[in-house]
Amino acid sequence: MSLDHPLNSLGFAKPPAATRVVVAMSGGVDSSVVAAQLAEEGYDVVGVTLQLYDHGAALAKKGACCAGRDIHDARRVAEAMGFPHYVLDYENTFRAAVMDDFADAYLAGATPVPCIRCNERVKFKDLLQTARDLDADCMATGHYIQRKLGAEGPELHCATDAARDQSYFLFSTTAEQLDYLRFPLGHLASKAETRALAARYGLAVADKPDSQDICFVPNGNYAAVIEKLRPGAAEPGEIVDLAGHVLGTHRGVIHYTIGQRKGLGIGGLGDPLYVVRLDPDARRVVVGPKEALSTRVIPVREINWLGDAAFDSVAERHVMVKVRSTRAPRPAVIRPLSATEAEVELLAPEDGVSAGQACVFYAPEGSRILGGGWIWRGR
Repeated sequence: MSLDHPLNSLGFAKPPAATRVVVAMSGGVDSSVVAAQLAEEGYDVVGVTLQLYDHGAALAKKGACCAGRDIHDARRVAEAMGFPHYVLDYENTFRAAVMDDFADAYLAGATPVPCIRCNERVKFKDLLQTARDLDADCMATGHYIQRKLGAEGPELHCATDAARDQSYFLFSTTAEQLDYLRFPLGHLASKAETRALAARYGLAVADKPDSQDICFVPNGNYAAVIEKLRPGAAEPGEIVDLAGHVLGTHRGVIHYTIGQRKGLGIGGLGDPLYVVRLDPDARRVVVGPKEALSTRVIPVREINWLGDAAFDSVAERHVMVKVRSTRAPRPAVIRPLSATEAEVELLAPEDGVSAGQACVFYAPEGSRILGGGWIWRGR
């Protein structure tokens, strides 16, 4: 193809019809709109949906992706827009890479984020390789995040709509993956625009509700899933204060998270008490006053760096960081310990920082995501 050919909307110097794009289709409105839009623009679209877990159990559950109903919805979109659609059985991969990790992290007293692991270990690894095997020029998803070309190559940026931004869940996207990925919805101002596009394309999913829960955790009941994956995991133990005094008993560490106040069963002891630490080895839940939740220094490892210079090329970096998906970025200083480990110091303390959560790095100004890592030692 001539290099004189103008770049198409996906950044390739050839016509859309000569550009193959694999679209990761969950069956929801976002990825359906991406597939329909690219098909309408004339691209050689191939839709792929992953069967990630036993959807016999999921069929009765609304509000989760990748269930049987969602596979059916993705197939209907492909039929309506006239492009091929494939369903890939990734149950074993998903179980080993995401569900087992989720259960083991909880058993170790951490609070995992399985959606990040799914992107990192399944969608942007195995599925992306499948897209390459299909000779696709790129892979597109319905994530609300932006890919922009900078001086050093593709950069990851927050979505235009801050309320829909998914940067916290995509920090582990590598530079190599980013070169191959496309995110056509990241520039939209609101979800209403996406639904309007779905209606314009005549998609049956235009009014489909957004998924809310983690796909394999019905009704948000984490403990029930962990007990199913790890029988006997919910062993009872003691609830103690910071001095080690026994205040009560619990029915299993997996039922508790850092910062939890309700459901402790130890009321009437004066000031409110919060879970400040989990000790799974001793089967203890440690509680204390709210001020005991405050953290300023956070150890982070498995860092994926998306900045231009090498991560450990400077002694410290002033950035913005996010330690929970629902919190706004806060000023911090990163002090690299190696290419993949660092100490992050928050300029103002945060409550409820927990091992197993992500710490995502943002540029001090602008919308660029600089990467992030995993908080590996909580309070």
